[in-house]
Amino acid sequence: MAMTTHERFTRMFAHQDADRIPIWDGPWPSTIERWQREGMPTDVSYVEYFDLDHLAGILHDNSPRYEARILEETDSYVVQTTPWGVTLKNWKHAGGTPKFLDLTICDRETWNLAKERMTPSDDRVNWAHLKEHYPVWREQGAWITAGLWFGFDITHSWIVGTEKLLMALLSDPEWCMDMFEAHLSLNLAMLDKIWNAGYTFDCITWPDDMGYKGGTFFSLESYRNLLKPF
Repeated sequence: MAMTTHERFTRMFAHQDADRIPIWDGPWPSTIERWQREGMPTDVSYVEYFDLDHLAGILHDNSPRYEARILEETDSYVVQTTPWGVTLKNWKHAGGTPKFLDLTICDRETWNLAKERMTPSDDRVNWAHLKEHYPVWREQGAWITAGLWFGFDITHSWIVGTEKLLMALLSDPEWCMDMFEAHLSLNLAMLDKIWNAGYTFDCITWPDDMGYKGGTFFSLESYRNLLKPF
């Protein structure tokens, strides 16, 4: 008898046998477009079509909440500002990371202004979405994850830029640690609000790209001293 996703993941983390290995994926929108061109029906989700596991994510806004607006849009790309204060160019029909064009936060002074805006509040959660979908997720036996979004990856790409952060890891490590700590604290405060409201989750996921195919972006010593404590 086929297990639900929740049963399957629970047994996996308990090192017990299940009916099969859990299978999850998160394809780029352009990948889904290609699958549809190659024959996948447009009225069926890729999860159902490929018989993948059902994962649901509980998200919240942990940005400084700068104004988000579209500056330019064509058939192939859109240029926009984000709640993180970043101006970026995103391609509509090509997978990959966006091109970052400008940053609001570039030094301690601009960071301190942003940090003042990063206070926990109920309106950082889409409660209406949770009220509607959470019972359905539990009824279908989905595995529910909550997301943390902090660390090197978010700081170098969405906050101050790669070169600025890599230099600061050596020249101003206290500033880097302040950014890591502030984002983590806001994340945890918001997850506490969500959990205490009755929307419990099965695990926490935390992506943090800290290297490329040739090695890490910074030394293991820097990681252990500045990022690992958080």
